[in-house]
Amino acid sequence: MLSFIRMLSGASSFDAEYARWLDAHQQKINNLRSVINANVGDNDLRTHVDGVIAHYDDMFRLKSMGAKHDVFHMLSGMWMTPAERCFMWLGGFRSSELLRILGDSLEPLTDQQVMSVCNLQQSSVQAEDALSQGMEALQQSLAESLSSTSLGPSGSGNVGDYMSQMAIAMGKLGTLENFLHQANLLRQQTMRQMHRILTTRQAARALLVINDYFSRLRALSSLWLLRARN
Repeated sequence: MLSFIRMLSGASSFDAEYARWLDAHQQKINNLRSVINANVGDNDLRTHVDGVIAHYDDMFRLKSMGAKHDVFHMLSGMWMTPAERCFMWLGGFRSSELLRILGDSLEPLTDQQVMSVCNLQQSSVQAEDALSQGMEALQQSLAESLSSTSLGPSGSGNVGDYMSQMAIAMGKLGTLENFLHQANLLRQQTMRQMHRILTTRQAARALLVINDYFSRLRALSSLWLLRARN
C-alpha cells in the first residue's frame, strides 16, 4: 500500500488507487461476513476485524497524499458517487453521522459502553463544528483577499500589489490541506475509539453496517444515473 502511495500524483492517480482500495475493501468485508456467519471464535474474528480497520488506515493515508497533490479534488469528492457526495463533509463522512448510522445495530451495550459511545459522538460533533467554523472563516478571509482593489477596474493598478495579493491568497489556500488532514484524523480516531469501546463481535457488526450504508449510497447513485439516461 505504502509503495503506491509514494508514487501517487494527481487526481486521476488518486481515483485509480481509491478504486483499487474499494475493491480490496469489499473483499475484506465479504470475508468478514463469511467468518461471522461461520460462528468462528473471537480470536479468528478479531484478526479479520483488525484487518478491516488497518485497511481503513490505508485509505486515510491515501487521502492525505491525495490532498498534498490536489486539495481541491479531495475537497470536491469527485472520486465518490453523487449520492455519497450529497452527504460528504471535508472530503469524507462525518464521524458523528457514522455513529448515528450504527444506531441500534450495536445493542445490547453495557452502561459503560453506552456512556463511551455518547461521549465519542459528542466530542465528534464538537470537533466537526470547530473545523466547519474554521473552514467558513478561511473562505471569508479568502474572499476578502480576492475582492481587494489592488488593481483598478481597467487593470491599470500596481502589478506588484496584485502579485502580493495573490501570494497572500495562495498562502491561505495552503491551510486547506491542514483542514482536510484534521478531518481525516478525526474520522480515523473515531473508528479506532469505536473499535476499543466495542467487543470484537460488536465491532464486526459495526463494520458491516458501515459498509452496507455506503454500498447502498453507491447503488442509489447507479440507479439515479440509469434513470437519468432513460
